[in-house]
Amino acid sequence: MGLTPRTLFRYLGFISACQIAIAAPALRLSQTAVGPLPVATGANTSSFVDTSNAGDGQLNLQLSSSVPWIVPTLGPAHDCGLRGNSCVPINLDLRTSTLQPGTFTGIVTVSDPNAVDAPQSITVTVSVGGNVPERADFFLPANSTATQSVSFTSASSLQTTATTSNNSGWLAVSSEGAGSFQFGRTIPYRIVANATGLNAGTYNGQVVVVGSALPTENKTVPVTLQVTAQPIAQMSADRLTFRIAQGSAKQVQNLAGSNRGRGTLAVSGATIATTSGGSWLSADRVANTNVVSVTANPSGLSPGTYDGTVTVASNAAQGNIAIPVQLVVVAAGAPLVSYGGVVNNATFESGDVLSQGDIVAVFGEQFTTGDPQQASSLPLATDFAGVRVLVNDVAAPIYYVSANQINFQIPYNAATGNGTVRIERSGQTSNRISAQIVRGAPRLLRLGIGDYGIAVNQDQSFPLPATPGLNSRRAKVGETLVFYAIGVGPTDPGVQSGAASPSNPLGRAVGNFRVSFGTSNPFGGDSVETLPLYVGLTPGFVGLYQVNVTIPQNSPRGDGVPVALIGGDGASNRVMIAVE
Repeated sequence: MGLTPRTLFRYLGFISACQIAIAAPALRLSQTAVGPLPVATGANTSSFVDTSNAGDGQLNLQLSSSVPWIVPTLGPAHDCGLRGNSCVPINLDLRTSTLQPGTFTGIVTVSDPNAVDAPQSITVTVSVGGNVPERADFFLPANSTATQSVSFTSASSLQTTATTSNNSGWLAVSSEGAGSFQFGRTIPYRIVANATGLNAGTYNGQVVVVGSALPTENKTVPVTLQVTAQPIAQMSADRLTFRIAQGSAKQVQNLAGSNRGRGTLAVSGATIATTSGGSWLSADRVANTNVVSVTANPSGLSPGTYDGTVTVASNAAQGNIAIPVQLVVVAAGAPLVSYGGVVNNATFESGDVLSQGDIVAVFGEQFTTGDPQQASSLPLATDFAGVRVLVNDVAAPIYYVSANQINFQIPYNAATGNGTVRIERSGQTSNRISAQIVRGAPRLLRLGIGDYGIAVNQDQSFPLPATPGLNSRRAKVGETLVFYAIGVGPTDPGVQSGAASPSNPLGRAVGNFRVSFGTSNPFGGDSVETLPLYVGLTPGFVGLYQVNVTIPQNSPRGDGVPVALIGGDGASNRVMIAVE
C-alpha cells in the first residue's frame, strides 16, 4: 500500500513551548538568546532576562555561567503583566572590559530541581568593538542578488553610504526594521550585492558608516563582488557543535554542499585541524556525494571545550571552505531533556500539541552512552537499550535511541490535557518537560525536498517535478494518491500502542475527513475539497497513517499545490505536490 518500511522510516526523524498550567512550578523565560550586544573595547555592559512561573507553587532558581565574564544574579520581583503574575529578572553583568575585539558567547543555565521545564539555557553573545564587519565578500552568478545582514549601534545620526569603483550601482545598504525592541541598542541592515547585467569578473566597492553611537563602528567596509560562471558552494552549516558526555560514544554530523552558482559542484575531500584536545576530530567525503561526514570522538578527553576546523575542498569559485567545529565534553550524568525538546516527528514545530498514538521525537543529551540503535522488530519495546521514555509516568514504545534524540510513540491511552515527558537511562532519571496531549492532531509528513509531502502516485513515483535521482513525476487530475501522516487519532478497530497496524480489518480513523487542494483563503475561490477514499493506519507499521484520495478535476494545477487533511480535530499542516 505504498512505500517500503526502509524508505518511510528514513523520513521519520524543536521545539515545543507549551504555555500550560502544571501542578508543580514550571519555568518560563522571556527569551533564551541575548545579543549580539555591541560593546566598546575596554568597556562593560549589561542586560537582563525575565523569569516567570507557569505552574503552581514557587520557583527556587539557581544560576550558573559557562564563562567568567558573565555574572548572573536574581533581581527583585516585579509585575510583568502575565495574567497577574510577577516576574523575577536575571540580571546579566557582562564584564567584557578584558576581552579583545571580536565576538564572544557564553551560556547561563537556569535551574530548579523541583520545576517542570527546567533547566533552561540563555545564550549571551557580545560583539566587542561593534557589529560592523571588517569586510564583505560576495560570489554570485550573473543576474542574481545576495545579502549580508549587519547591525549598527542605535543613534539618531546614523548614516550609511555605498559606493562602487565602476559606479555601476551593484552595491546598496538598506534597513530591515527598527532594531531590538527590548534593549533599543541595534538597528538591523542588509548589505545588498546585485549582479544583474554584470559580466564575469571582480568588482570592488565600499560601505561607509558614520554617526554610530559606538565609535569603532564608524569606518569604511571594503566590499568585493565576484561574478562567476563557476559553481558557488554553500554548506549546510557554517559551524558544527558537538556536545558529548565524557566516556560516551563518538558522534557524527554531516556537512552537505549545494550549488548556488553555475555548472556542477564537486566536493573532492576534506581536511581537519584541531587547536586543542589532540586527534578527536575526523572528516571524510561520502563516496559519490557532496557530503562530508564529520566525527567527534571524546575518548580520553576531560570535560571542557575543544576547537577544530574542517576544510572542505571543491571546484567552487570561492575555493576551500573552512567550517569551525567545537566539541563540548560534559561530565557524565543523568539524561537531560532540552526545554521544548518534545515535538511531533512531522513538522517539529514550536508549540505544537501531541496526539494520542503520535510519533514523537525528544531531544536532549546523555540519553545513551552507546551508539545509536533502531528497533528491528515489532511490537516496539518500552525498555530499549536500557532506556525508557515515560509519558505521564507511563512507559512508551520506542523506535530509536541515540545520545541526543529518541523517537517514540505517545501511547494511545495517554490522558489528554497537560502532561509531562521524562527519560530514564539505567535507572537514572531526567528532568521533566511539559507536553500537551490531544485526541488527534493530524500532520502530513514531508519528503525533505522543500515543502513537498511524502505522497506517491499510482505508479509509486513521487508527485513532484522530475528530480534527478528520484522516481518522480507530476500527478494528474483524476489520479489516486496516497499521502502519509501521523497523529490522526483513534481508529476502529483500535490498536495496541507499539503494535503493528492490522491489514484485516483495516484500522480506519474515527471521524469525518476532507482533503483540501489549494491555499486556504477566507474570501474563497482558491481551494477545492474532496472526500478521501481511506484515512487510517498503514498495515504493518506503528503509528503511521495514510490518506488515499483522488485528485478532483477542478484541483489547482502547478508545481506547488498545497494539500491538507481536515477532520473533526482540526486541519493538518499543508504539504506541496505537483499537479498537471
